[in-house]
Amino acid sequence: MPHKMTLTGSATGPLREYDRYVAFDMREKGSPSAPKGLKKSTFISYTVFVAKKAFNKTGLTKKSIMHEKILIQGEPTLDIPIDECPGEIGIICFQITVLPNKNDKEANESKDKKEAKLEVSKAQQEVAATRQEEKQNPVSQPVATEAKTIQPEAKEMPVQEKKAAPQKKQLPTQPKGTQDVVNFDEIIVPEAFLKTRPNPVKTEEVIEFVKRTGHLDKPLTIDKGSKILKDGYRRYIVAKTVKMDKVPVVYEYQK
Repeated sequence: MPHKMTLTGSATGPLREYDRYVAFDMREKGSPSAPKGLKKSTFISYTVFVAKKAFNKTGLTKKSIMHEKILIQGEPTLDIPIDECPGEIGIICFQITVLPNKNDKEANESKDKKEAKLEVSKAQQEVAATRQEEKQNPVSQPVATEAKTIQPEAKEMPVQEKKAAPQKKQLPTQPKGTQDVVNFDEIIVPEAFLKTRPNPVKTEEVIEFVKRTGHLDKPLTIDKGSKILKDGYRRYIVAKTVKMDKVPVVYEYQK
């Protein structure tokens, strides 16, 4: 089998032209580590011989070959005259390839990233423009149409239904179980309640409920005769916080 070799790098000397081929020198560094007991290899010089047709297809010139990184695949030869082969080993080239420059590769990658960012930016701008148009031109026509269609129906409603409508709006303003509504100032709080401090989180929840509904979630429990608070100290604090004049109560009769 023929001996195959692969070299990568740039030419270390000027391009030399002959009748049917060109030649140039390359140099490869040996492995930094060698088997134990053997000497480490140093730089090895090569002289590469390439057919003119194959060389011309690469687009390389006498100047660029000194700067471009190339890949050579071929086989060693000992049949080249010494004056044509200054390198330690002569290589008959079967394939020559110009490798991409690292800087060019990074430039292309950065260019691709910029293009990708531009595409994303354009897409975001289009979405923003669409949202802006929706804000400036809200879809109000269907609502107006519905309102127009409802108005004739309202005119045709019987008189009895019109009278019943206000009654439906009279929603209960007190929680379930309320027996009476008394003035807040009339309620007497025992000293045992005053020494306690209800959970502030739950108290805040009841305050939010009152602001949302307009009434307590449960009535306070008091003694009917003395109006002493028996249960619901948290709701008493909430009523005091929101400054309620009257509070719902249920009575607990003393035995």
